[in-house]
Amino acid sequence: MTSFIPSARIAVAFAAGLSLAGAAFAFDFPARKPGLWEMSMNLGATASKLPVQVTQQCLDAASDKAMREMGEGMSKDRCSKQDMRNEGGKIIVDTVCKMEGPSNTVATTHSVMSGDFNSTYHVESKSSYSPPMMGRAEGSIVIDAKWVGPCKPGQKPGDMIMSNGMKMNLLDKMGGKK
Repeated sequence: MTSFIPSARIAVAFAAGLSLAGAAFAFDFPARKPGLWEMSMNLGATASKLPVQVTQQCLDAASDKAMREMGEGMSKDRCSKQDMRNEGGKIIVDTVCKMEGPSNTVATTHSVMSGDFNSTYHVESKSSYSPPMMGRAEGSIVIDAKWVGPCKPGQKPGDMIMSNGMKMNLLDKMGGKK
């Protein structure tokens, strides 16, 4: 997802519990409440023909932190700008990062996040790409997430259920970092 639609890095970050846009920031990003989270991701103008993607993720404090830390490491070397600030209770993130792939595309992203991270959060992210990536000069994503309760029986922290029903454990994908 991150190599196809750069602004979706924010979606992946939240869906996976990673840090915002994979960047290390000066203040701690709010931890999400442990349990089962449902995230609706609308890729908007980036891929208007795609339906809203709904995923569920089981997490605890340790898995949320581990996935944020993984995100911090993902873009340390790729981002020339990684700014995060709190403005009036909203978290504002501005990044400039080289994207993976042969095009050497640079994504400039502005994201605004709000919510209490205990029951809900909302993200709006817009990116511009130079040179355009896969024919797109811009992209956007909106994420609405809500805590739906404790993880389901048989689920373990890091388990994620994708819109298509595919199940995976993000911590296992990270190489067993727990």
